[in-house]
Amino acid sequence: RHTKTAPLPTYDEVLVCTPNTEEEEVGLIIRRALSSDSQNQKIYCLLGAEKLVYKVSKQLESHFFCLLQSSTVPEFRFIIFCNAKAHNSYVITAFDTYKVTIPCYSKTEIQAYLSTHLKVPCGTAPVAQAFEEPYQQNVKFVFSNQAGMGR
Repeated sequence: RHTKTAPLPTYDEVLVCTPNTEEEEVGLIIRRALSSDSQNQKIYCLLGAEKLVYKVSKQLESHFFCLLQSSTVPEFRFIIFCNAKAHNSYVITAFDTYKVTIPCYSKTEIQAYLSTHLKVPCGTAPVAQAFEEPYQQNVKFVFSNQAGMGR
């Protein structure tokens, strides 16, 4: 469901997958999605799930369907985003029956949506002011190869 006013997911709703993503991280987000607390309109997401290694992908499938069978939550929101060109991904194969093609939005539409949701309210978030941009955003990604170096 696409609405211009729908909020972006929060930090606890998204797991960005890499080949280094561990089974525990995947299990945690699945438990969040299928817990009784998940009915509070949160949408849990795995981004780039095609990057998961085989062992973690198998654990994702097993853990998801096991919790799904034992869950008492009638409705939950759990989305797995994969690159459609990653044909050798186990995740894509395992969840193929649930596959949905999402509509394509233009870069301009995406930028407009994000700019309305990522603005810093006036007088807050002094950290956002460190970035020299015409409009302030409250989300920045800082990457580091060493722990603690991205703070």
